[in-house]
Amino acid sequence: MSDENNENGGLQRTIDWKQGLAIALGVPVLILPSIGYFANYVWAFAIIIWALSVFQGFMQNFAYGELATMFPKASGLPGYAQSVFTSRDATIRYDRSKLLGGFSAWSYWFAWNPVLAIYSILIGSYLKGLIPAFAGVPDLAIYLASGAVVFVLLILVNYRGLSGGASLGYILAVLSLAPLIIISLAPFATGHFELSNITGAWLPTDWSWDIEHILVLLGLFAMAQWSACAWETAAIYGPEYKQPKSDVPKALFICGAICLVTFILVQAACTGALGIEGILAEPFSPMLPIAQMTLGPIGGSLTIFMLIAAMILIIQTAFLGASRAMYSMAEEGNLPGFFGKMNSHGTPVNAMIVIALLNMGFICLGTPAAIVAASAIGYVCANGISLLAYVKAKSDPKFSKLERPFKAPGGWQYVAFLFGLFNLPLCLIGIVYLNSLEVGWTSTIVGFVVLTLYLPLWYYSQNENRAALDKENSLPGESAI
Repeated sequence: MSDENNENGGLQRTIDWKQGLAIALGVPVLILPSIGYFANYVWAFAIIIWALSVFQGFMQNFAYGELATMFPKASGLPGYAQSVFTSRDATIRYDRSKLLGGFSAWSYWFAWNPVLAIYSILIGSYLKGLIPAFAGVPDLAIYLASGAVVFVLLILVNYRGLSGGASLGYILAVLSLAPLIIISLAPFATGHFELSNITGAWLPTDWSWDIEHILVLLGLFAMAQWSACAWETAAIYGPEYKQPKSDVPKALFICGAICLVTFILVQAACTGALGIEGILAEPFSPMLPIAQMTLGPIGGSLTIFMLIAAMILIIQTAFLGASRAMYSMAEEGNLPGFFGKMNSHGTPVNAMIVIALLNMGFICLGTPAAIVAASAIGYVCANGISLLAYVKAKSDPKFSKLERPFKAPGGWQYVAFLFGLFNLPLCLIGIVYLNSLEVGWTSTIVGFVVLTLYLPLWYYSQNENRAALDKENSLPGESAI
């Protein structure tokens, strides 16, 4: 199988499920910027939202795990939708089914891509607070410098293939996840955790189950799945697993179990130790006062270094996921071929460089809030379309003969259909409404503008594909042998 990949110059099968898991273990860190955000809206009920969102991830990933074994060369969600929604007629230049599959991949790319800028900004802000010499340096300069250093480092580490990135993932997973869990468990051990902070503050006193609050709840679920369901990224490396039929399900569901524990534990620890008022006093870094309270004077610095390591890991996860999404789209003819170019080690370097440059531009915005809200729109669209792709793959006769070493439970297409509808339109409506309350219409407009930009790129790629096909057909001496 690896010979075939080498011969075609495609992604190389160099990793096992443990290495894929190591890269995906950056996902639990995605809870950090949302702890205070959720507590502000729903108080301690945020714990329930995280639990239900990870459960949603399991329901969706049963479908994705089956798709991964049906299409072992597909790169996760971007590849599955494109494999199912393929061109129905090769003579049609602008096929709507192909456009839909490509749009799903583009939505997924947009969901992951801004993570690089968001966490580069956060790294810069933590470094500025940690190192006194940086106090007089302008914020934007710190943000750009931290982004440039991290992006260049990750391009160099991953230049020789995914195994290098997975090795870095092993190191960063220990540096980030272990302290995250230790700090979350510390209040239970030291007696600083008070259950009454949770049981006495389940929901805001003015909460009511009217349409406005239900829309807020749907918006929070959209934001939550951007974090708590993102462990499906373990499947995006399908073409790079040595044994995709067994490696993909293992990496997926072990990562999901870890996320279930960490998302519930972190929110519960913050709420129980600090109370709602304490969280809202430190909405962007509530882990800092917990570390100082339970671990003593060194706790603050330890937490900052832990957060920096964790954020580098999630940048690595997003960097690899976004670059492979672009590669997948180019391979399927849904993006210009430039984005599908590989180096000699089977790494989509062109896509990685473009993504790094684009995120340097995002960093110039100086604030991650609108970027997070906009990218959640992309993630909702990607999940909704991918789940409908699973429904189609189960019902379309042309896919009936595909091998399915891993199968979701019987009738799972109906479960997938319900969660597809939950994403589109319910969560999409919810996140648009929540954005209008939080940051106005800016993030929604940015989100839909970026998604719409796919259309001219797709039409260009279709013309490029047709030109290449016409050129191939016009070459002399190309008769069938």
